Amino acid sequence: MFENAGWLVVWPVLIPILGAALAAAAWGSERAQSTIGVAGLGAQLVASIALFTHVWNHGVVAMSMGGWQAPFGIALAADTLGAGLTLVGSFVGLIVALHGIGTTDTAHRRAGFFPLLLALMAGVAGAFLTSDIFNLYVWFEVTLISSFGLIVLGGRREQIDGAVKYAFLNLIATTLLLIAIGLLYGLTGTLNMADLSEKVASLPRDSTLETVALLFLVSLGMKAALFPLYFWLPAAYHTPLPTVSAIFAALLTKVGVYALIRVFALVFPENGDMARDAMIWVAVATMVLGALGALAEQDIRRFVSFTVVSGVGVMVGGLAIGTEKAFLGTVFYFVHSIMISAALFIAAGMIAQAGKATRIEELAGLYKRAPFLAVAFLIVGLSLAGVPPLAGFWPKVYLVQAGLDAGSAVLVAGILLSGFLTLVAVGRAFSLIFWRAGEDETPIPDAGALAKGSLGGFAVMTLVIGLYAAPVVEMSSRSAGELLSPDAYIKTVLGKTALGSPSAARAEDVPTAALSGLKEETR
Repeated sequence: MFENAGWLVVWPVLIPILGAALAAAAWGSERAQSTIGVAGLGAQLVASIALFTHVWNHGVVAMSMGGWQAPFGIALAADTLGAGLTLVGSFVGLIVALHGIGTTDTAHRRAGFFPLLLALMAGVAGAFLTSDIFNLYVWFEVTLISSFGLIVLGGRREQIDGAVKYAFLNLIATTLLLIAIGLLYGLTGTLNMADLSEKVASLPRDSTLETVALLFLVSLGMKAALFPLYFWLPAAYHTPLPTVSAIFAALLTKVGVYALIRVFALVFPENGDMARDAMIWVAVATMVLGALGALAEQDIRRFVSFTVVSGVGVMVGGLAIGTEKAFLGTVFYFVHSIMISAALFIAAGMIAQAGKATRIEELAGLYKRAPFLAVAFLIVGLSLAGVPPLAGFWPKVYLVQAGLDAGSAVLVAGILLSGFLTLVAVGRAFSLIFWRAGEDETPIPDAGALAKGSLGGFAVMTLVIGLYAAPVVEMSSRSAGELLSPDAYIKTVLGKTALGSPSAARAEDVPTAALSGLKEETR
């Protein structure tokens, strides 16, 4: 019945690649590129919905490329976490693209906004769905190249400055990641993460393995903007177009956090003790210093950048605890943060346009002049801080409970302190930008249906998810269970009976004999 289901895991990656090629072929035609871009992102969303629906109903799905069975060939695989994040990312990508049509001028769209955005979305989906650790690096590079093109779109001096900092730190991280992958391959002779899970478990727990795990923490932590190497993010994310900043904040750091989760939950579930011990302190420092940075910041765009850094710390804190409840809170926060990060940068762009300034001290009185913007900013800001009944409240509840259960007072204190500091920072920004009386009280021209609809849509979603959190909790709970018990993922990726044939079987449907034979062949 599901003999062709493996193709479902391919389409969310293949569609934006084809869309990027078509949009690039229409270079110079703003209308054609916009049409292809929106159609491609819409098709990716439909494919992501189909993939998630199948995974939810029938279990993990995998596809080996070129007829070469994993672990020898390249494989894509989707469990609940990978399929769910691909779906949320595709949805946010489409909304941000529509916002870009409403706010980005024709010259920027004609210069390649949509081909680069489609390439970025292909890289993000590929990173979420790959089961090969080297191809995880490849998809990182796809996102890096396309994001570098997006960050310099417009050619302003501050964009070039931000792009240089962004590229330099990410290239260092890439080099360290390649070294870590090379060392791991030398130890195990494989690159497939499902196969690595079994091979690494059989290795002696010595300093070599600890060093490899630390290298993965450092390299992926740099890409995720973890302390102490997070400073590139607030130095770079505020420089591009607001639409570009929104998609960066929503997805790029999340790919780094996802890679950390996948590597430490699947490849090093019982190893890398030094890395895990360091992880919790790094996570707490990231969440607290990010919130302090937001509190001290005077530029509204850099303010949002620091809140993104703080959110990365919260997610990695859940990974450091590593229990089912901690993973549940982390996955829930993942979904929440993708939407809220995009919404806050969209709001920051609309604030800068309405107030004709980006420094908070130069902005005032926007509540009377732009009441819709004020209400939407307040909702997403309070959700970021974890104020009930908004979506940001629930994942922090689960993470605090997980920290208490694990006896980690440091993590609990970090989450509560960073939440309080974020609330103060949001309140300060709102009071100065919107509530404080301003000299100019003339009405602001309407921002447009696409711009207001994208921000309003995110504000409504965080309220709806907060009031009815059950679906996201269920998805997060199932993801947490699969991370702690990855047998279904491993067997589906490695346990096909016919080489080159796609598989969408549940773990219990994989023949034990076939799996045993494959293990013997691998040895």
